[in-house]
Amino acid sequence: MKKQILLLLCIGILFSCSNEEEKSSESTVIGTWKLIEVNADPGDGSGTFRAIESNKTIEFKSNGIITTNSSLCDPYSEEIKSSGSYSLANNSITTNCQNPNIATISFELEDEYLILNFISNEGYSQKFKRVN
Repeated sequence: MKKQILLLLCIGILFSCSNEEEKSSESTVIGTWKLIEVNADPGDGSGTFRAIESNKTIEFKSNGIITTNSSLCDPYSEEIKSSGSYSLANNSITTNCQNPNIATISFELEDEYLILNFISNEGYSQKFKRVN
């Protein structure tokens, strides 16, 4: 009987950990982020992030929507789309921008930074820091 209780307890702990991890990922990305660096690779892999002055922010909301105070269609378009949706399942943002290179943007959390990776032959990424 004790072995069965111990087995059930272990199974319960395993399942509760995975749910907390999903909730943790969501709560980690939710909030407002400010653009602090960009990486515009020249096409040979030698690009590195460089600091920039910017007022651009992006906000991840708990309902799966993102908003920005500029355009999600940056850097390839003058088209203005200030909102879109995101998916934690595949770490992507859907922008609804006309350019297929920016219709979907992948993102990753690296330490305390949010990095948006745009589809590009040369490579272009934006690094954000949480502001709240």
